[in-house]
Amino acid sequence: MIRVNFLLADQRVVQVRAEAGDSVMHVALMQEVEGILGECGGGMMCGTCHCYVGDEWVDAVGPACADEADLLEGAMAEILPSSRLSCRILLSQALDGLVVRIPQTQG
Repeated sequence: MIRVNFLLADQRVVQVRAEAGDSVMHVALMQEVEGILGECGGGMMCGTCHCYVGDEWVDAVGPACADEADLLEGAMAEILPSSRLSCRILLSQALDGLVVRIPQTQG
């Protein structure tokens, strides 16, 4: 099992366990993590699964693809170098312990 640590907007930490191959968005929705809406179901069409990857995990997760970066430009929350769509982050054993911060707003 892979551990994912969600830092919520109110500074609470929610740790969940997931399987390799799951997306961070899917895990968040299944575990009812506050702040990840995933309105398009992971189709990379809405941007409501915007998150910030923990600084120590940015290299392991990798950069956003061009289409993802374009969609992030329309996000309601501030876009940072660590911004990603959680639907595009697929979990692997290399990401065990991943830290993901949820923005104040989605949409």
